[in-house]
Amino acid sequence: MTAGLYIHIPFCRTKCPYCDFYSIPSLSLIPKWLEALRKEILVYKGLFPIFDSLYLGGGTPTVLSQSQWSELMETLFTHFAFSPSTEVTVEANPDDVTEGLMEHLRGLGVNRVSLGIQSFDDQELHDLKRRHTSQRATKAIRCIRHLGFNNLGLDLMYGLPGQTQTRWLETLKQALDFEPEHLSCYQLTIEEETPFGKMRDKGDIHPLDEEGQRALFIRTSSFLEQEGYVHYEISNFAKGKEFTSRHNMKYWQRLPYLGLGPSAHSFRGNRRWWNLKSVEGYCEALARGSVPVAGEETLSKEQQDLESLMLGLRTVEGIELDRLGDRSRSEKVLKDLKGTGLVRVEEGRVMPTREGFLMADGLPLLFSP
Repeated sequence: MTAGLYIHIPFCRTKCPYCDFYSIPSLSLIPKWLEALRKEILVYKGLFPIFDSLYLGGGTPTVLSQSQWSELMETLFTHFAFSPSTEVTVEANPDDVTEGLMEHLRGLGVNRVSLGIQSFDDQELHDLKRRHTSQRATKAIRCIRHLGFNNLGLDLMYGLPGQTQTRWLETLKQALDFEPEHLSCYQLTIEEETPFGKMRDKGDIHPLDEEGQRALFIRTSSFLEQEGYVHYEISNFAKGKEFTSRHNMKYWQRLPYLGLGPSAHSFRGNRRWWNLKSVEGYCEALARGSVPVAGEETLSKEQQDLESLMLGLRTVEGIELDRLGDRSRSEKVLKDLKGTGLVRVEEGRVMPTREGFLMADGLPLLFSP
């Protein structure tokens, strides 16, 4: 099982009010972070023999300068081994995309771009406090295509306060004009500690109700499948199996991965560990020769089985029948789920239907004793 490598680049020019991923709206600590990352790389050198996916996420990775990108990639490829066909993904903000930067990244081995569009509606972009406009997003996509990237993913967001199906479908149609190989369509989730969470609590914004969210999800899935996309994971669509996110599939299939940088998670065998959620704390730990691990857990067999179910039932491939546990119990549960149209069984696998995706978090618990 070949491992994946994730690098968390926790810097943004501005912080989006809905985002609960760890990042800081300042670039001043990038040099210090790069030095700390180099030390962390040396800590894990040799732990995994080879990687076949490299995902550079954030934050906003494209705030790094070309020289910082060169330094980062040279360090990674010097100390880690990568297969010749490695999928190398960079998350990008449309406002940072220039021909010079993207050409530089392509020269460093980047072969997949995940572009954070969120919407092609300028009012929605304004409400989300995004830095770019629809016009800027279009310009960024054309630049990426012009430079020869043939594996482009667009990140979009639906379920925004006041959003109608018509407005959402217009964004989807505009996205399809560029024939992206991959689409991630995320439903807005408002977390407590974000600015949006505080605005919701004050009544300043009103999230879409559950039925509205369900309708948008079903419409999104059916529309994109009609357009030739495979709905291979709850929020993800690909123009064929070859364009599924190789790196993210490692998470859903419980394959090993190493995460470096503040707040990054790693997984190997039955052990999971995660880093400090602080750029300064991360840098200070490595400066004094410590590993910046904030916590870890060793999963029991029961925990691993439940996790396999939970992750497997998030994907169109589902999970093998023989991994459902007690046969007499699972057969009854399966009969009920098939009867309600939430799963189907084919070639020895249980796979969620479109309606089943909506219940993915709850399905695994039905099979638990």
